[in-house]
Amino acid sequence: MASAPQKILAIKEDQVFEITWDETRVSRYPFKFLRCECPCAACVNEFTGEKMLDPATVSDEIEPNEVGFSGNYAIKIKWSDGHFTGLYSWDYLDKLTANPSVVTTSGASQ
Repeated sequence: MASAPQKILAIKEDQVFEITWDETRVSRYPFKFLRCECPCAACVNEFTGEKMLDPATVSDEIEPNEVGFSGNYAIKIKWSDGHFTGLYSWDYLDKLTANPSVVTTSGASQ
């Protein structure tokens, strides 16, 4: 089970979320990648796990309008396309670090 991150930044100039997990690991998630990986029932079939969201329908200019916490286990993002129902748990975000779209480095950013 992934621990809560120490810091979460939405860096609009770079179009990424930067998540500092701890003093040894920082991950950068491109906005479009994270929007396309939304785990909500509108984007992923609850019964089959099939992705319902076509990535071609997501703008390259997608960005978060609001970011908030859902308890102490996830973030909720309101995207510029109006979508807001996905909860990105710490475990889910940690799992996504295996994807080549996510760049993970050692050491916290300054």
